Order: sequence, then structure tokens, then C-alpha cells
Amino acid sequence: MGHFGAFRAPRELLFGAGQRKALGSLATKLGRRALLVTDSRMATDPAFLEIVDSLQAQGLEVKVESGTLPDVPVTSALQIAESVRSFDADLVIGIGGGSCLDMAKCLALLLTYGGRPQDYYGENKVPGPVLPVIALPTTAGTGSEVTPVAVLSDDERVLKVGISSPYLIPHAAICDPELTLTCPPGLTAIAGADALTHAIEALTAIRREPTPELTQERVFVGKNALSDHFALTAISLLWQGLETACADGSNLTARSQVMQGATFAGMAFGVAGTAAAHAIQYPVGALTHTAHGAGVASLMPWVMRWNEPAIQNELQQMADAMRLETKDEVIPAVAGLFARIGIPPTLAALGLTEDRLGWVAEQSCGIERLVLNNPRPLKHDTMLALVKAAYFGDASYIQQEEENTL
Repeated sequence: MGHFGAFRAPRELLFGAGQRKALGSLATKLGRRALLVTDSRMATDPAFLEIVDSLQAQGLEVKVESGTLPDVPVTSALQIAESVRSFDADLVIGIGGGSCLDMAKCLALLLTYGGRPQDYYGENKVPGPVLPVIALPTTAGTGSEVTPVAVLSDDERVLKVGISSPYLIPHAAICDPELTLTCPPGLTAIAGADALTHAIEALTAIRREPTPELTQERVFVGKNALSDHFALTAISLLWQGLETACADGSNLTARSQVMQGATFAGMAFGVAGTAAAHAIQYPVGALTHTAHGAGVASLMPWVMRWNEPAIQNELQQMADAMRLETKDEVIPAVAGLFARIGIPPTLAALGLTEDRLGWVAEQSCGIERLVLNNPRPLKHDTMLALVKAAYFGDASYIQQEEENTL
């Protein structure tokens, strides 16, 4: 059981300062017509314009699509796919934050198979390989450059939705920390906290029986020996670099630690999956319209407190990775780091109103893919206790529910 592992990743992963300059050589191996997907802000950035020039100098025909919106609305993905179809791209290059990379994956899918994003919601609905994607993240958080999922927002469903398939993993990823040097402190904090949450939830996810069918039937299979390795490395890197990167954005060493940590966290949760913090954030985010990373990070210490009886071994591993004396220090240390970089400590501080706690608990329980990945079971009553603890900043709600179940 302990030696079972699963690993899925890009065919090529380049990491390091200046590695963005390898993009042209990589791209020319995949075709001659490159669709560059970004947003309106990045499209005018000197680094982006330099990349466009370098691709054209390599003989590539380039079409820039800068219409990516935050959280990738489903309608915009469909509209853009139809508007760029006539370009007949050989490859798609995503440059920007997680939304730009998710849009690039979604466009590669729609340009290959047609239809609507809704046709592919859920796991393993993508019928086969898509147009090759090269991903260049400019923030260090989502890990989308290495993951098998594209997250979109669907107005009809209120909550965010995901398309999950190994076929969506980018063909190549180039992680150049120099591209994050201009990322402002607030976004650096939110993205980095998101990455740390990915790593913690991957490390503490449920461990499933490793049947031969597990990895073929599921995209997210639960914790395993390989995902644990990447999760713990990510926790160590993010613990070392995140606070410094927020305080001094010009520190390339800290930026490199955070970006590498975010990528490794993506490699961990891309196979292990995430759990309760993400399940609760989806309805919270729908109500508060706050950043995903801020929401999951606000929830993470409270989810860890609920899971504490079931994750004693993982807490010790985290303590070792964070160079803490004891495992009892881990949850307060995570909460302390998030507080220092400006993450709201409670759901109330995030803007949620008390009258919606019941709805949040109910909606969270309905996201079974994530709830069933949590190491300690959550039913409606226990979920509501957890949500209340995270809202009021009071662990006694969790303690009381634990006493009631004895």
C-alpha cells in the first residue's frame, strides 16, 4: 500500500530564470501556427511582447488572443474558440495566471473536438489528445501548468466547474520565476497561499485501495507515494520563500522557491486531488466573489483542525518539512503564516454573512468528488460545525461536534 504511486506530468518541464527564452525552440517542434492565449493586462507587458517577437523570429505565425477573463466564463471560452477556429492553430501557448492557462487548455480542447465546454464537465470526458499546449505561468499559485484540469465559471450552475482529464495536461511547461517579479504583493500572497493549500490537501487526502483500475477510472486517485513526495517538497519550498516573496518581490531566490513550490504542489494535487477546503470554497466564493486562493487559505487551518485526528503522520511530516519542533506546531504555524501575508483569518472576514452558513454547508456536502477525498468523513452536521468554526474563528464548534459523535 505505502509503495503505490501515480504520476502524470507534462512531457517537458523547464524551470529557472530566463527559461522563457526556450519557448521558440520548443514551439517550432510542434508546428508553425501558434495561438497565444493571455489577458488584456499581460498582452501589453514588455516581457510578453518580447516573447511574441522571439516566436515570430523563429518563423512561427502567431495569433494573440487576449480576451481571457478572470475565472474563465464558459460563454467567453466558447465565443473565443469560434473566433479563432479559422486561424487553424497547430499549438496553443498559454501565458499568464491560472485563468489564462485554463483558457488555453479549454481552447485546445474545443478547437480539437468542437462542442461546448459543458460537454466535457467532470472527469474523463475528453475523448482523446488535444492540440499541444505550452504553459508559461506568470503567477505562482494554481499549478495549472502541470495539472489535468481546467476550471471555468458557469453562471447557470452558480459554482465553478471543472473539466478534468489527463489529456489536458500541457505538452510542455516553462516556469520562469523572472515572469513573477512584477506580481504585486497581494496577488503573490493569494497565489502562494493557494499553492500551499494544494500541497497540504494533496498530502492529507484519503488513501484509496490501489486496484489496477484506480488510475484508469479516476483522474484524482488520492494520496500516494509519489504525490506525497511532491507535496512535501512544495510545503518546504513555500514555507521558506512565500513570506519573503510577499515582502520583497524583487528577491529572485524567494520567487523561485514559491514558483517551484506551486508547480510541485500542482504535480501533487494533479493526481491526489484536493478536499474539504476546496469543497467549501466553491459556495463561499460564489457568494463573496473573493479570490479563490484567499478562500481556500482562510479555510485551510480550520479544515486541518477537523482532520487532525486522522492526519497525525502527515502533520509530523509537515513539521519536518517546515523544520518545526513538533507536529502540534504545524496548524498554528500555517495559520500564522497566512495571517502575516494578509489572508483573512475567518469566513466572516472574507465577507460571508452568517445567514448563509447553512447553505454553504449544504452545497459543500454536494461536491462529493472533493468531500470524499477528505481524510476524515464530513456529513451535513459535521460540515456545518466546520463552517461555523471557520466563520467565527472558534474551534469549539468542532470540539463540540466531536464530543457529540463519541
